[in-house]
Amino acid sequence: MPVLKEILEILACPKCKGDLEYVNDKRGEAFICHSCALVYLVKDDIPVMLIEEALPLEKWEAERDL
Repeated sequence: MPVLKEILEILACPKCKGDLEYVNDKRGEAFICHSCALVYLVKDDIPVMLIEEALPLEKWEAERDL
């Protein structure tokens, strides 16, 4: 997916400026920063890259088991 690759090259975690991992599963689309353990959701095809809107990775992972 060339567009996704380009987006991942541009986007960085707003907290630590680190790399992000893209996920798309039953919980929806999101970008994960493993360094900060934060998940930035994609809403209406727009990544919400606000630290105060991010979910803790632990909470995101727990939703997978539901």
